[in-house]
Amino acid sequence: MKIKSFLGLLLLLTVIPAVGQMKKPTAKNMVFSASKAKVGDIIEITVSMSPAPGMHIYSEKSTCAEDVGYTRASITFTGDHFVPVGKAIGVGDKMRTDELAELDKVECKTGVFPGQALFKQKIKVTGSIQKMVCAFSGQMCDESQCVKIEETLKTDNPVIVEGAAAGENSPVGPTDTDAKSNSKTDTSNSGGSKTRSSYKAGNGNCNELKYTGSLGNAKSETTNKGLGLVFWLAFTSGLLALLTPCVFPMIPMTVAFFLKNEDRKKSIRDGLVFAAAIILIYVFIGTLVSKLVGPDAANWLSTHWIPNVFFFVIFIVFAASFFGAFELVLPSSWVNAIDKKADKGGIAGPVFMALTIALVSFSCTGPIVGSVLVESAKGGLSTPIVAMLGFSLAFALPFGLLVVFPSYMKSLPKSGGWLNSVKVVLGFLELAFALKFLSTADQTYHWGILDREIYLALWIVIFSLMAIYLMGKIKFPHDSDVSYWSVTRLMLVITTWSFVVYLVPGLWGAPLKSLAGYLPPMHTQDFRLGSAENKAENTTSNDTSVSAATCQIPKYSEQLHIPHDIKGYYDYEEALKCALAQKKPVLIDFTGHGCVNCRKMEEKVWSNPDVLKILKNDYVVVSLYVDDKKIKLSEKEQFTGKFSGKLIKTLGEKNAEIQACYFNSNSQPLYALMTGNEVLLQHPGSAETFDYNPDKFKAFLQNGLREFKKSQP
Repeated sequence: MKIKSFLGLLLLLTVIPAVGQMKKPTAKNMVFSASKAKVGDIIEITVSMSPAPGMHIYSEKSTCAEDVGYTRASITFTGDHFVPVGKAIGVGDKMRTDELAELDKVECKTGVFPGQALFKQKIKVTGSIQKMVCAFSGQMCDESQCVKIEETLKTDNPVIVEGAAAGENSPVGPTDTDAKSNSKTDTSNSGGSKTRSSYKAGNGNCNELKYTGSLGNAKSETTNKGLGLVFWLAFTSGLLALLTPCVFPMIPMTVAFFLKNEDRKKSIRDGLVFAAAIILIYVFIGTLVSKLVGPDAANWLSTHWIPNVFFFVIFIVFAASFFGAFELVLPSSWVNAIDKKADKGGIAGPVFMALTIALVSFSCTGPIVGSVLVESAKGGLSTPIVAMLGFSLAFALPFGLLVVFPSYMKSLPKSGGWLNSVKVVLGFLELAFALKFLSTADQTYHWGILDREIYLALWIVIFSLMAIYLMGKIKFPHDSDVSYWSVTRLMLVITTWSFVVYLVPGLWGAPLKSLAGYLPPMHTQDFRLGSAENKAENTTSNDTSVSAATCQIPKYSEQLHIPHDIKGYYDYEEALKCALAQKKPVLIDFTGHGCVNCRKMEEKVWSNPDVLKILKNDYVVVSLYVDDKKIKLSEKEQFTGKFSGKLIKTLGEKNAEIQACYFNSNSQPLYALMTGNEVLLQHPGSAETFDYNPDKFKAFLQNGLREFKKSQP
């Protein structure tokens, strides 16, 4: 029997008792964004389905083939005097691996609503709508069963065209979405109803849609691929920590302590318990940081000047410690108290010994662990835990392996001056990374103190000094004389000088694409030589004139920039108006000053000639900076965000509210294609979606253009 047939039988067996229990959506509703309209107006229908307790509903989105995976939602509308604009789109669903497809050895994803299922359908009114019928077909599942959903929602006279007789089908005229003053009916918990104005996306009220969760819960977690990178970077940091003078000499001493026991099995047991305890200690630290920080605090850590300047200072302190200015040590009473408990027998002894090693080595490992945690704390709830798991595995690895295979101890290199050299090199790296935090605050708040050429000049000096140190021409306290160069030292000298030479052309405008995201954006550089294109971009980055791609001088164009001389907007409503006027689709670029992946996409993908041509000629581009802290909204533009519940005062807060409301996300970059009437043309994509591949992003844009042409009357 084929897997799919067998699975179908299992599902049938689970559906039968479900039908007996009459499992159905607990609530269903169809709401219109306006009860009165003019001919040609575009209004929005919101269909909501609340699943049975413990169950979830699948959306219409899927990367699977039509006959593979779970049943996707299908919504059709029938009635009189309207024309659908695009298709019904699920809002607030999450893409996740389709387990049903996996059983057929197919890897794909399907959209799932974590709570209430919401779908949006836009229609163009051609006359008074006397009757509307919505037919909903889909699937509702939990861990043990799946139930097919077939629901019909009906309503009479939902939309009246003023001045038209009931049922009159007037000719479609031009629309003016900006002049509309729509209303909608909202049924309160008490059963009454009230009419209130509908909301545009610009004021952050999500068109009155009710989303599950909060802004914090909408935080997009790091993808599996991103977590894998975090793990390996932390693992590398753990290996570097082993090579410091506080840790390396303790490896043979600690292993010898366990091997002195005549009972070989007990020695191996104690050594493995010791290694496991080290892992648990650091994973506990990561879990603690994850709980204390949380998603809201992680976003604050990434963008606000206070934590970024604080981390800049902390990294400078870490660097000074590695250079030998002072040692970061924990209170001796802590170390002594734990060390006494390490003499206990049984499993407790190795556990307390692991804690002693962690405390004693803090002067070397503290800055490394701190650096890893600072970076990982900005990535979401799971990132600090994964980071500490990677670090601790590398840190515990030699202790565990050498207890099991003690003969390899002879192959360990001898301790010496090279251990202090590792510390000093780490100090130079801490110094270089410190600038990234200051740069984030500088870009977010428009201070203008760390432009691209200044940043590059500092890096060139730092890494030049590091190369000179490796050559033995600079000495720090506790350094030994370098009487000769080992092969490893020679390779490090060559690598460091090569990196310095690579950086130098950046002072005159070389793009340095391999460092995209870690350097300030190109528009902050005052002087650039090179091609005519670079010169044109340099002279027009602050250009506030009207171009073929814009309908008027864009707001905020003196403070904000779009790379590669792309003319566009920084205000959501302005972009939509221009898109309607020019009859073009809109590319919404949710970005940020401190967004590393945004800069990578711009340098590696947007710079592609084919992609750049489409962006400049075929789309109205709007870059919405979600982390901008300086640009204030006027008093009449301020509003209380429906999604965040906060008073929105800055442009960055407004853009973040739009992203959270309409796309249930607050991670950048996020790219969305839509019409000027706010009809999505493609599923939004992130840097991970396109994998920094220009061809994938080009296909995304081209598909959007094809859908846009289909959507036009």
